[in-house]
Amino acid sequence: MTIPIGLIIQLGVSDMDQSWTDDLPPCEMCGVGTAPNCVYGPDGKGTQSHPNEDGHLRFRGEEGCFLYGVFNGYDGSRVASFASQCLTAELLLGQLNSSHTDNDVRRILTQAFDVVEKSYFETIDDALAEKAHLSNYLPHNESQKVQERLSQLEQEVSGGATAVVALILNNRVYIANVGTNRALLCKSSSDGQNQVLQIGRPHSTDNEEELQRLAALGVDSSRVRQAGQIAGQSSTRRLGDYRVKFNYTDIDLLSGAKSRPIIAEPEIQGSYSLDGVTGFLLLMSEGLISALESAHGPEQANQEVVAMVAAELAQQTSLEAVAQSVVERIKRLHHDVYVSGRQRSTYCSRHEDMTLLIRTLNYPPLDDGALTPTQGGRIYPVSVPYSNSQSTSKTSVTLSLVMPSQSTLTNGTNTASTLEEGTPTPGSQSPTATLQSTNTQTQSSSSSSGDGSLFRQRGSQAAQPDETGRVPPYVDFSQFYRLWGSDHGDGQSTHGGLGPQ
Repeated sequence: MTIPIGLIIQLGVSDMDQSWTDDLPPCEMCGVGTAPNCVYGPDGKGTQSHPNEDGHLRFRGEEGCFLYGVFNGYDGSRVASFASQCLTAELLLGQLNSSHTDNDVRRILTQAFDVVEKSYFETIDDALAEKAHLSNYLPHNESQKVQERLSQLEQEVSGGATAVVALILNNRVYIANVGTNRALLCKSSSDGQNQVLQIGRPHSTDNEEELQRLAALGVDSSRVRQAGQIAGQSSTRRLGDYRVKFNYTDIDLLSGAKSRPIIAEPEIQGSYSLDGVTGFLLLMSEGLISALESAHGPEQANQEVVAMVAAELAQQTSLEAVAQSVVERIKRLHHDVYVSGRQRSTYCSRHEDMTLLIRTLNYPPLDDGALTPTQGGRIYPVSVPYSNSQSTSKTSVTLSLVMPSQSTLTNGTNTASTLEEGTPTPGSQSPTATLQSTNTQTQSSSSSSGDGSLFRQRGSQAAQPDETGRVPPYVDFSQFYRLWGSDHGDGQSTHGGLGPQ
């Protein structure tokens, strides 16, 4: 049974803040962390420049179906809010079942995004018509009331969003992407190799396939690449944004297009089997990715965020706390680079809204009481130090990451009572993982050649704080600091396991 989309349209986005989707069961194997945008002043203090425009969804449907999404809104939160509501209506009301094939799922996902796009524009049809009428009227009457009404209408109809959506059905995951958000799948495989897989590529002005698509429509792709943005955004696929959908001929970069160049059609990757997979799925907004890449460069951003998540999973007692701690850590790294005054500080004067969604896979509950916070109430893992070196050499870093005991592993409605070959077992030697990066056209992965899994077991007893209130670190960065120091020749040494001081 499907709720009539016309009813959703009649309700309006503002009335949908409390709607039927509030009655859908949320997924308990998921946590979300957020942080608002921030602009730093000369004194390093930050201020929020606009309300948070990101959105997300995380629901559990029937027949082992799960739906997750992160939406990066801009020029308002209207599109992100509408998309999260409408997309849920199009996917979790009986449209999907366990008998569907991969092709069926891809078709249903594509149709759902199409409905979201069309339905959104139906909600602003009247406002667009009034705006067009008043715009034609304004040259003949420069009334202040008309100008104020035009400004009000522009706020109502402007804005758009990018989206990354994960659908799990039959214990297989599908990723649908529109724009510049990111999905990472971190897993420990049965052969002992550890992988961090970036699923899909961002639809941005430096994506060769997207530039070729635009060129085929008559757009000068070299100009687009040089400009880096189209109508204020780097994305070449978006939800909403009437300016680039209906008025693209008035935009210089797009004026030569033979048909609509900025589209809302998702690229769908998958399915990827989750049978026997231990790890987690990450959905990240563009703001989170950009903040980390601005602070430390893009080369190892995926590996850094995965290491942060793994470390927090070993320390926190809820997935919500894990996700929020990682977001706060990235926010702190970004700020620290700005106030450092070093080379990359020029890239870190501001950051946009940040959202991180974590979905664990075959992972035991975190609220087992095995760990308790220090007296300070929070554990802050060691931050990877900032480097202003121009060196392009890549240092291979071995991180010891903690994984809780895998006595009972659950993923959705499936419970695994046995462990696949190569899966870490309680009492085994703590393996380590060497994170290295390789990229392909549609996905990038990081594989380890270590002696086991990316994760090592977390002890059954809580680590006891010392006389200073600190507990032993869960992530051993000592080798990293040694390699980092020798690679950059700064002569800094570690102090108590806390890195360069």
